[in-house]
Amino acid sequence: MNWLEVSLTVNGELAEAVADVLARFAYSGVMMEQGVKYTDDEDAGTPTGPITVRVYLEMNDQIEETRQKLEESLYYLGRIQPLPTASYKQIADQNWMEAWKQHYKPILVGERLVIVPAWMDSPDPNRIPIKIDPGMAFGTGTHPTTQLCLELMEKTIVDTRSSNNEFRVIDVGCGSGILSIAALKLGAISALGVDIDETSISNARQNADANQIGAELILGVGSVQEILDGKFPFRTAPLVVANILAPVIVRLFDAGLAQLMETGGALILSGILQEQAPSVIDAARVKGLGVREQRRMGDWVALTMS
Repeated sequence: MNWLEVSLTVNGELAEAVADVLARFAYSGVMMEQGVKYTDDEDAGTPTGPITVRVYLEMNDQIEETRQKLEESLYYLGRIQPLPTASYKQIADQNWMEAWKQHYKPILVGERLVIVPAWMDSPDPNRIPIKIDPGMAFGTGTHPTTQLCLELMEKTIVDTRSSNNEFRVIDVGCGSGILSIAALKLGAISALGVDIDETSISNARQNADANQIGAELILGVGSVQEILDGKFPFRTAPLVVANILAPVIVRLFDAGLAQLMETGGALILSGILQEQAPSVIDAARVKGLGVREQRRMGDWVALTMS
C-alpha cells in the first residue's frame, strides 16, 4: 500500500488549527515538527521557528475524494487566516521499524567489547557483546564519548580487577545503562547506576534484561548526593564513571563526586569537549585528583583520574 503525505509549514498560532483539520482525514494521527534552539552546552533545547504539520493518507479508491474534501477544509480555514499551499508527496509503503533498525550496526570498542543492537547477534564470538536497544536514554554506543569511556573502563577494570575480587562500579548519569552493563560483563561483581531521569532508569533495566543481567545491576533515580546519603547499597566503589557534560561534571565535584571513589581507585570522566577539558581537570585537582590517562576522539576527550 502507498501513502499520500500532506504537509503544511505554518507559524505556531496556526499549527493547532491546521492539525485539527488534517486529523479529520488521517486516522493514523498528525505529526508536528519544529526546530530547536540551544543556548549553551546544558540547554535541553527550546522549540523555535515555524511548525510543519504532516499527515499520511491511505492511497485507496477514495483518495481523490478525500483530497478534495481536505483541500476544501483548508480553504475555509484559510479564509479566517491565510495559509500556505499544502504539499503532497506519494510515499511507498515499507516496514518502518525494519528500515529504522538498518541504521544501527555492531560497533567494535577497545580490545574486547562489541556494542550490538538488541535485535542482532554478535558478529564476533571473541568479543564481549553489549546489547543495547536505542531508546529515549543517552548511550547507544555510537557517540565518541561513550566509546572513549568504554575503552578506558576496559583498561582500568582489566588492570585492577586481579587485585580486587570485590570490584564494584558506580555509574553517575547512567542513561541507557551501557557503561554499567559493560562493567559487569568485564568482571565487576556489582554496578550501581543512577540518573535523574526516570525514563533512563527504565530504559537501562530493559537493556540489562537484554544482556541477562539481574540484581547485580542496581538502578535508581538520583545523583551523587543520594549515593552519599546512603540511599543505595554502597556509597563508594573502586571505579566511578560519569559520561555527562563538562559543566555538569564540574558541579558534581562540588557535590562530592570524588568522595564516591575508594582510596586507590579511579574516576573516568567523559562527555567533555576538548576546550572544556582544562576546567574539568582543574575541578578535579582541587579535590586532590590528577590525570592518569587522557584519550581523544574528534572533538571529544575522556579522562581517567586518580
